[in-house]
Amino acid sequence: MLAILAYAALALALLPALVTAVNLAVFRAPPPCGPGPRPRVSLLIPARNEENNIGAALDTALASEGVDLEVVVLDDDSTDRTAAIVAAHMQRDARLRLVAAPPLPPGWCGKQHACHVLSGHARHPLLVFADADVRLAPDALARIAGLLERGGLDLASGFPHEETGTPAEALIVPLIHVLLLGYLPIWLARHVQHPAFAAGCGQLIAARRDAYRRAGGHAAIRNSRHDGLMLPRAFRRAGCTTDLFDATDLARCRMYRGGREVWQGFAKNATEGLAKPLALPVWTVLLGGGHVLPLLVLFVALAAGSWPAVAASALAGACVYGTRIALVLRFRQSWLGALLHPLGIALLLILQWSALVAELRGRPAVWRGRAYLS
Repeated sequence: MLAILAYAALALALLPALVTAVNLAVFRAPPPCGPGPRPRVSLLIPARNEENNIGAALDTALASEGVDLEVVVLDDDSTDRTAAIVAAHMQRDARLRLVAAPPLPPGWCGKQHACHVLSGHARHPLLVFADADVRLAPDALARIAGLLERGGLDLASGFPHEETGTPAEALIVPLIHVLLLGYLPIWLARHVQHPAFAAGCGQLIAARRDAYRRAGGHAAIRNSRHDGLMLPRAFRRAGCTTDLFDATDLARCRMYRGGREVWQGFAKNATEGLAKPLALPVWTVLLGGGHVLPLLVLFVALAAGSWPAVAASALAGACVYGTRIALVLRFRQSWLGALLHPLGIALLLILQWSALVAELRGRPAVWRGRAYLS
């Protein structure tokens, strides 16, 4: 029985290791732009109580090079100094505008409504939606615009460098790359335009305005909490092309600060991602069996002196840690999170199951003072 578990763990660990190895070769940053017309870009930033973030976000955005830029910030009913900070920046740069969000209509998620409103204020043909905690490199927008132009894409989403400060952040946040690169065959997603292969990161999404309107924009996903996943799928359902890119050197972001925010932030999106009644048991087998089970079996096999099980589980553990180290080096992730990787996966699964149970019991997810129930 122990040997069977060890071989099962090895098979489940080999799958994401092999998929990640191939994905790392094709998941690339947009190349630097050559000579040509300056892209016209509308950078759209939804902001709700972002006084600690919005100033730095605007400083980096307004330092963008190689584009004709406008920056539009939507103050989504903030109760802090968000609007005042934007207004102070407006006095120094005419490219910046501030708009106020209308009341949130029934059936809309706050962020989707904010982005929908922002899209109506955009003047340029390329829309870039960025969260208020994203810090852009000077050449980021020009390179993103070049990627859409050269690739004939309607939407492209980038995964920024995810900064982590606390142990909870280091354990959970880097798992975004583990899931993306370990279980989505990006090379296949680029050739099969089915919505099931669409993915993205809601922190940084660029779209052609004409395609955005054709796909229905954020109105098509108005009640969703997971725009990074649902918006690319809406584009593909409308016959538009989407892709992913590595934004590690183009943008940085600290998603959450502390364990409470990590839990609430991941829980609010869980039931539109992994935590579905039919999908979560499968993900539990894939993630628990491929990332946690190898170490458990190894310890038990060593204690029992079952050397075939030791060999298989040790090889599975090598796959797990070898893959994670590759991600740490490539995306500058936390070494603490890598060392405690099985614990991080276990906590992620607990979070997903907790979110699913809460959803089935009719308990809403709470984020930014708003309650959401699918």
